[in-house]
Amino acid sequence: MASTSTALFHHSFLPIPSPSNANLTAPRLLGRPFPVISCSVSPASPEPAAAVAAATHNNIRDEAIRHFHSQPNDPIPLSAKYVPFGCDFASATESYSLDEIVYRSQSGSLLDVAHDMSSLRRYDGAYWRSLFDSRTGKTTWPYGSGVWSKKEWVLPEISPDHIISAFEGNSNLFWAERFGKQHVRGMDDLWVKHCGISHTGSFKDLGMTVLVSQVNRLMKLKRPVVGVGCASTGDTSAALSAYCAAAGIPSIVFLPADKISLAQLVQPIANGAFVLSIDTDFDGCMKLIREVTAELPIYLANSLNSLRLEGQKTAAIEILQQFNWEVPDWVIVPGGNLGNIYAFYKGFKMCKDLELVDRIPRLVCAQAANANPLYLYYKNGWNEFKPVKAGTTFASAIQIGDPVSIERAVHALKNSDGIVEEATEEELMDAMAKADSTGMFTCPHTGVALTALLKLRERGVIGPRDRTVVVSTAHGLKFTQSKIAYHSKEIDGMECRFANPPVQVKADFGAVMDVLKGYLGHKS
Repeated sequence: MASTSTALFHHSFLPIPSPSNANLTAPRLLGRPFPVISCSVSPASPEPAAAVAAATHNNIRDEAIRHFHSQPNDPIPLSAKYVPFGCDFASATESYSLDEIVYRSQSGSLLDVAHDMSSLRRYDGAYWRSLFDSRTGKTTWPYGSGVWSKKEWVLPEISPDHIISAFEGNSNLFWAERFGKQHVRGMDDLWVKHCGISHTGSFKDLGMTVLVSQVNRLMKLKRPVVGVGCASTGDTSAALSAYCAAAGIPSIVFLPADKISLAQLVQPIANGAFVLSIDTDFDGCMKLIREVTAELPIYLANSLNSLRLEGQKTAAIEILQQFNWEVPDWVIVPGGNLGNIYAFYKGFKMCKDLELVDRIPRLVCAQAANANPLYLYYKNGWNEFKPVKAGTTFASAIQIGDPVSIERAVHALKNSDGIVEEATEEELMDAMAKADSTGMFTCPHTGVALTALLKLRERGVIGPRDRTVVVSTAHGLKFTQSKIAYHSKEIDGMECRFANPPVQVKADFGAVMDVLKGYLGHKS
């Protein structure tokens, strides 16, 4: 019988055929079966009793480390490095190790994490699909995470000992049946990817596990890093502070004063971050943190740093997995600093390039009308991008007028036949309320994406049978203040057409019966 250690903590490759897994086949490498590691032990060669006893006392991280270091070197090593955005792994004339602390190229342009695609292509699409599917829902460290189950495509060379994970990802893909039929002109193949059902309540966990894991590695390598810092409109600071707390790494957060919800503010405070509330907007905080990290050994955690996008792209791969590797027609993503729309594109594009799927979906980036520089750029035919002064929006996490990842977003949209749409404050709040009335509990940013869906469906751009995924980026529980204001009809200048305030009734049986009869009669 296999020991706990051998049965649960396999190498990053699939098991070879054995009596217990006879239906599995070894992946093929250049026409030959690849020498993979088995998950089972032959009864003829049991492990020594001492080894079994020792393994029993190891935790899942210790066991993963032991297994990682006991394996022979991979015949085809996988690697990744920083290159200037727009370059690839093989042809880039400028590149940096992921162990270097660098955020921009020599020319000042954005960097991207480029993977050695030639090595990845030595395994076919069926192999990668089977590998990723085999890890889903397990507690094997670190593959139980929706991000680290794709480790070879994220940080292929990092040791399990350096990874900081809360088993993030694997989020619900919600069939929005009633919302589609009732509010979107009869759509019956509408889905909401609930990335906000996560460790800190937003999709930012997907990227932060990668960034903090790499920082943990840098600190163990004695690189000049004393902490991690970010500018935030709420969700980034929550994710950063939680993962840094788990790693024992100091976190520093710059927040715009009076511009985020109390639920968002309390998260970094509770996780022990050093929080600076600064009298400016997000763009002002971003300018300051970039200046500070240029002078102090504080690692920059904003999406200017391309490491986070490596984790965020796994949500796209997850969507394909959840559809049994069938590609949806549309994916709609809220956009502020614009790293996420590129991350989704990158995830889909890698799956196509490595032949897991044969196409990518059309992407839609949805912006709040009060902070819509990408939308204006798109409507102007991609001629002359102009930052804007972001106005106040209930979708506070995307209240950004000068997005860092504008170049990335434009690339993603142009290469996916993409569209940009916007939502006014009333539109996004109404959409959020309608979604909630059908069983969801969404954030205002999801309301922005749902508004884009409603507009595109109304114009016939999205068809009634198009499989469409709306990405929900944060949990509605972070935004109860805005929901209370909406349902109390306390928002100036907003009709709040779908408000559902409580009915005040006397503590009297007859009065209660009258109200209930009226309600039930109306429903019938």
